[in-house]
Amino acid sequence: MDERTKAYLAGIIDGEGTITLTRLHKNQTPSPVVSVSNTHLPLLQWIKERAGGAISSKNRSKPHHTISYVWSIRHDKAIHLLKEIKKYLLIKKKHADLVVLEYKKVTHRAGKYTPEMLRKKNALVQKIRKLNQR
Repeated sequence: MDERTKAYLAGIIDGEGTITLTRLHKNQTPSPVVSVSNTHLPLLQWIKERAGGAISSKNRSKPHHTISYVWSIRHDKAIHLLKEIKKYLLIKKKHADLVVLEYKKVTHRAGKYTPEMLRKKNALVQKIRKLNQR
């Protein structure tokens, strides 16, 4: 990805995106996710072509609502993307720094956690959630 594309993508994530730690399944610990929700599918396709990830549609809560979509990238691919774009982030730079600098320190490769390791990982999750509050 060239620097211009990285900067543009960072702007989209700053304005429309989310950087968080979440779990896919109940028995997993939270892992990094970068996502962008939007009603303009071509924008999300543009992101996917450059950064990878997946696009899914969201359920409409009311029939008159416009169909919306979510592009997301997870796990190590999300960390790699954040490393690439974090120097261009303004609003979500703290989120990216926490994920890039701290996530691997509190994550056990085999998924087996001591109570202390789990406490540290949950503390990181709480820091990121606090940043995501409006």
